[in-house]
Amino acid sequence: MEPRVAEAVARLGRQENEIKLLTAEIERLKNFGCLGISPSLEGLRDENAKLKYRLNFLRKSLQEERSKTAKSMININSCLQEVFGAAIQAAYPDLENPPLVVTPSQQPKFGDYQCNSAMGITQILLKTKEQKVSPREIAEKITKNIPANECIEKVEIAGPGFINVHLRKDFVSKQLSSLLMNGVQPPAVGKRKKVVVDFSSPNIAKEMHVGHLRSTIIGESMCRLFEFAGYDVLRLNHLGDWGTQFGMLIAHLQDKFPDYLTVSPPIGDLQAFYKESKRRFDTEEEFKKRAYQCVVLLQSKNPDFIKAWELICDVSRKEFQKIYNCLDITLIERGESFYQEMMKDIVKEFEDKGFVQVDDGRKIVFVPGFPVPLTIMKSDGGYTYDTSDLAALRHRLREEKADILIYVVDSGQSVHLQTVFAAGQMIGWYDPKVTRVTHAAFGVVLGEDKKKFKTRSGDTVRLIDLLEEGLKRAMDKLKDKERDKVLTAEELRAAQTSVAFGCIKYADLSHNRLNDYVFSFDKMLDDRGNTAAYLLYAFTRIRAIARLANIDEEMLRKAAREEVLILDHEKEWKLGKCILRFPEILQKILEDLLLHTLCDYLYELATTFTEFYDNCYCVEKDRQSGECWPVGLHVPWHKPEHRQCTGCFLVPGGLVLHYQLLQSKCCQDGRRLAQLCHLLSMSRKVEQEL
Repeated sequence: MEPRVAEAVARLGRQENEIKLLTAEIERLKNFGCLGISPSLEGLRDENAKLKYRLNFLRKSLQEERSKTAKSMININSCLQEVFGAAIQAAYPDLENPPLVVTPSQQPKFGDYQCNSAMGITQILLKTKEQKVSPREIAEKITKNIPANECIEKVEIAGPGFINVHLRKDFVSKQLSSLLMNGVQPPAVGKRKKVVVDFSSPNIAKEMHVGHLRSTIIGESMCRLFEFAGYDVLRLNHLGDWGTQFGMLIAHLQDKFPDYLTVSPPIGDLQAFYKESKRRFDTEEEFKKRAYQCVVLLQSKNPDFIKAWELICDVSRKEFQKIYNCLDITLIERGESFYQEMMKDIVKEFEDKGFVQVDDGRKIVFVPGFPVPLTIMKSDGGYTYDTSDLAALRHRLREEKADILIYVVDSGQSVHLQTVFAAGQMIGWYDPKVTRVTHAAFGVVLGEDKKKFKTRSGDTVRLIDLLEEGLKRAMDKLKDKERDKVLTAEELRAAQTSVAFGCIKYADLSHNRLNDYVFSFDKMLDDRGNTAAYLLYAFTRIRAIARLANIDEEMLRKAAREEVLILDHEKEWKLGKCILRFPEILQKILEDLLLHTLCDYLYELATTFTEFYDNCYCVEKDRQSGECWPVGLHVPWHKPEHRQCTGCFLVPGGLVLHYQLLQSKCCQDGRRLAQLCHLLSMSRKVEQEL
């Protein structure tokens, strides 16, 4: 059982034990007089009242914990790990930390899951005890010690020692019914931990380009993932909003818009404004000197220069927000300027603990294991990116009290970030066994020529241009499919944005973030293969079934409460198991932060549904009247030979339910639709969350 569920179960056990102890204490107090002791009766009553209050509180807490656990989806893989962990412990009690490997089977003939621990145990016995035991013999010993459980129907030993596990159908049926009644509820996380995610992080006065796409999409998706799982998430945008470049920008602003303090300057193209100021900085010596003076005045918080800085930042923010609105991104801005007042304390803390060395006027910090030191103060007394990153790390750990800290930054910053993390650990800001500090690195976006994605002129692709091109291509695709002939103008625009931005996001997320990936509109808009276009198509078909059947969610929940799901067809059995693997997938990506695993799962779920749909009819339509009904509900009930028959219904995720329909129940049974639509709809909502 996964650690968070195990923690919840342990809490329940502790609370139950405390309730028993308190109950016994109440009984003891009731009979206190029989012990020959004569304390104040008022004192006894007071103590008794306190114990009863505590007892009721614990009972209520216990009930709430049980309710949460009962409504949450079960991680079947974790359940099986618990079962086989106990079996291995019983079979080989002397082994310390024996390997525990349980995975879904790749082929139905090998069962539903496999335990592949026997081979690893063989190696351990040979190395530590010099015992040569075959994996098959070990597998047999493990299977003989499997404890009683609710999920395993039978086990078989295959090949050299693989243990094939077959799940009980009534167990799967029960989990699916619970899922329909309670919705997609992730396993309980126990204590609500705080997660801080640093992502996007563009630079002020520079436009967002295609390089910012991955950080923004991946970071937002990670935030939604942790929020869905029940964590407290803080999304931070570490803007590059401070530094020497603002000196030249302010000097150029003073020259071009001398009345900027009273009249808002009409800076239409901030990128061009930046390039002009940079050109002057590189070619005009007088301008360069004035730019340095502007930096000094800005850092000394001169009101006029702070005003100029804020004007430039505001222009950038408006442009950034256009991107964030398109991609549905939510962020809290906390740029480098936020940490400026903390820099002095950072330097002092490292000095006080003896970590600072002086090198040619610079104050540097060497971190064990890293050859390049951190420069925390320049020779002129200024601070660096190293200093601001250390200040940000300390603030997030101490002030925000983050339990998990994730930096979604490109792979090129890996050494720098690992050095900063190690410095924080060295100085005692956090213990990696308690607090998780992670760099979620990602590769670069490539063009179809497999080179860095650039425009034909060789410039970096502006992100806003990329999104606008996506909108154009999506509209062309919709018109090719003649959607413009059946949708209203408003519906067509909504479809355009959903397809364009959904496909761009999914194309990124469906690739392993550690690798570079080739950006191709043609591939991402293809409705074949693992693309957003295909998933949108599958989702649309599922929702069409729901509309045709005319069954609402309450009817489906009622059916799940009152009837038992019988999973006879191989395709419905396959789909049911696929649906219930969702908690396993969720747990995996919470641990390794590789979101393509979820995309692969959603694609598998959609294709498994398609297999089911092709083999098990859900809804039929009368070609003459146009009337639709779930399969199995159109029989002539007035005929005796049809008073009892088997009907097929969909369940969440596309499972067929076989009910024995009696004439007396035909009306209520007629409302129990095949409910796949509902669960795949919920799965789709999860995808949208990411």
